[in-house]
Amino acid sequence: MKNTLSTLLTYFSFACFGLIAMGTVSAQQAPAPCGPSGQLSAEFGADVASDARCFELRMYTAQPDENGAHGISELHQRFREQEVAIFERLGAEVVAVWQRLDDPNTLVWMLAYRDLAHRTEVWDAFRTDSEWLALREKYPVRVSAEVYMMSNTDYSHLK
Repeated sequence: MKNTLSTLLTYFSFACFGLIAMGTVSAQQAPAPCGPSGQLSAEFGADVASDARCFELRMYTAQPDENGAHGISELHQRFREQEVAIFERLGAEVVAVWQRLDDPNTLVWMLAYRDLAHRTEVWDAFRTDSEWLALREKYPVRVSAEVYMMSNTDYSHLK
């Protein structure tokens, strides 16, 4: 029984690590197509508005240091202080930022762009932005990220 429990805990640990790793990897991959229906495949574009924007939902789970430093509070401060403003300056719309209530270490935020090309332009500029680089140094919070790309439907109130 003891060996079975130990084996199950080992498998569970590997499964949890795999889920975290997948979220991190998916955040690093090229984003899925999004934006107006004319820029999407027939499979996805059928119910998407012809003037749809590209929405990006991002979930960042803070991975604090072993001593508890550089956790979710610092991540919120980084957003509060400058990260939202940097994205807005670079042309993205920050639709909202939320605190997940089922996971105290996870910040969720949504951005909107004209289309996928605009999203690429904003992120390319962000990665080399001097204000962002300084902010990242000031608040070195490690995160695992889940990222979802979406386009609004032709009947959505949010355009």
